[in-house]
Amino acid sequence: MSTISRRVLLLSSAALAGAAFLSPALAEDLKITIGYQTVVEPSKVPQADGAYEKATKATIDWRKFDSGADVIAAVASGSVDIGYVGSSPLAAAASRELPIQTIFVVGLIGPSEALVARNGAGIEKVADLAGKKVAVPFVSTTHYSLLAALKHANVDPKSVQILNLRPPEIAAAFSRGDIDAAYVWDPALGQIKTTGKVVLDSSQVAAWGAPTFDAWIVRTDFAQKNPEAVRDFVKVTGAAYGEYLAKPEAWSVSSPQAGKIAKLTGAKLEEVPELLKGYVFPTLEEQASEKFLGGGTVKAVAAASAFLKEQGKVDAVLPDYSKYVTSKYVTEALASN
Repeated sequence: MSTISRRVLLLSSAALAGAAFLSPALAEDLKITIGYQTVVEPSKVPQADGAYEKATKATIDWRKFDSGADVIAAVASGSVDIGYVGSSPLAAAASRELPIQTIFVVGLIGPSEALVARNGAGIEKVADLAGKKVAVPFVSTTHYSLLAALKHANVDPKSVQILNLRPPEIAAAFSRGDIDAAYVWDPALGQIKTTGKVVLDSSQVAAWGAPTFDAWIVRTDFAQKNPEAVRDFVKVTGAAYGEYLAKPEAWSVSSPQAGKIAKLTGAKLEEVPELLKGYVFPTLEEQASEKFLGGGTVKAVAAASAFLKEQGKVDAVLPDYSKYVTSKYVTEALASN
């Protein structure tokens, strides 16, 4: 064999050996499937701008879902890697021991989710819901809030005809007069407000001892294989929240941010600035604190799970929910700034 042939053989062998040690994310283009919802919040801006793709160097398939329960089902099937869910579906998924981790707390829910009664339905307060048809997406944060409100008002849930409808279905049923009330979020919330009135919102339910929140979750196996991508996803999300919190007045009706959010969510452009105020958004620096991923979120998931068990929505609660919450990626995102 000639010297040149031997060199080519040695170089080829070395290249093959090196390739064997490359991580999956480096050996081939990384593809991420992200399940998002039509909630008005700051991360819609980097989503619209392609900032997540740039930071993770990945091809991202963004899939829109109407509820957290649908996101959880997709995560469970393996068709979604990262997803946006509310605390109630998160708690239900953790109680069923779905291999997921909470990586970012979007915010504590306030006026952005509300119970609206149809005009003429004869509903002025929670106690008036007895004997009425009320729609919610089952195992959502609004379902949890509705049940908590009924408990607070000493109304037996069995006396209320609670219907399982997705937000678009709620808006249609409300306009037809098929239901008396609904507890939902935007854009459906904005639509039903035009022919109804707000009875209460989630800030009031939180004051009664049943707070809710939204969060980003990741499949545990995906995070283990692609920790840098998860870190960079969290970093981009945190930057968007930081920009909003630094100057919320800049996200006005005429701002490009509001326009991008309205386009992705279907919310009315003129309502976006006010809807953004419907959450209490934690900063990236606050995420790892004891109030959130450092401990508080675990307690909140456990409390939500206990309530869901009490209401017969989950079969059992776990002794410890800490494996379903991690501050690892926010800590790493901060360190990489």
